[in-house]
Amino acid sequence: MLKSQFRMLRSALAGVEAVEAETHHSFARHTHEQFGIGLIFAGAQKSLSGRGMVEAEAGEIITVNPNEVHDGAPIGEGRSWRILYFDPAIVADLQREISEGGAGRSEIPRPVIRNPEIAVRFESLFRAVTGAAADTLLHEELLLQLVADVMRERAEQEDRTAVPASIRAARDLIDSDPLAVVSLADLSRESGLSRFQVLRGFAKATGLTPHAYLVQARIHIARRLIAQGMPLAEAAFASGFADQSHMTRVFVRKYGLSPRVYASAFL
Repeated sequence: MLKSQFRMLRSALAGVEAVEAETHHSFARHTHEQFGIGLIFAGAQKSLSGRGMVEAEAGEIITVNPNEVHDGAPIGEGRSWRILYFDPAIVADLQREISEGGAGRSEIPRPVIRNPEIAVRFESLFRAVTGAAADTLLHEELLLQLVADVMRERAEQEDRTAVPASIRAARDLIDSDPLAVVSLADLSRESGLSRFQVLRGFAKATGLTPHAYLVQARIHIARRLIAQGMPLAEAAFASGFADQSHMTRVFVRKYGLSPRVYASAFL
């Protein structure tokens, strides 16, 4: 069986993270704060995303939107991919240019894109931002073209079910302070629903239970602190985890790589 390997690569672009993976790991449901654009270059995988159940195989582009709940499992022995994660502000700025001052799309419409030209463009950008040479013009050109390409792809079904106001109120309570202790009773009062209604409605609207959503919010905080250079034990405490081991278990389960490996890309 394939041995799991994850590599955080140094990126020449601020606000862009580069990851290379070769793994049979099955990911639990999780989210990223960033846009993700990647390429499967061996094997295949299936995943439940906020845009439906999808499968992707070698040569196909995979994407994820900020805070989109998704998972991932191999089809067969395993799969390998390269992926770039972009801070939302970068994509928003590029979108304003692409739409010539308009708001443009806020989401990548398709979770899997079968387009050899886009795949080649992604590979070129990945090599450019992780290579030794610093070529600003090339980076900017490839990045702008790639974002324009993936945003232009049309989804077969783009209608999204709006999150009910009651559930949005419960979600906002967690988002306002992910480090605070919160109970189902608190979420019930905030939403005006019973505890069972808020539990069921939250999972239906977000793809995560309230507790899983809270843990995800805390691991996002930990990821940011680690990227800023905070020692792992301190980052665990500052992001609301019981200890470094607890943070590490959650980090690996959701992202496939350890906090220490993630931190190595920022040294």
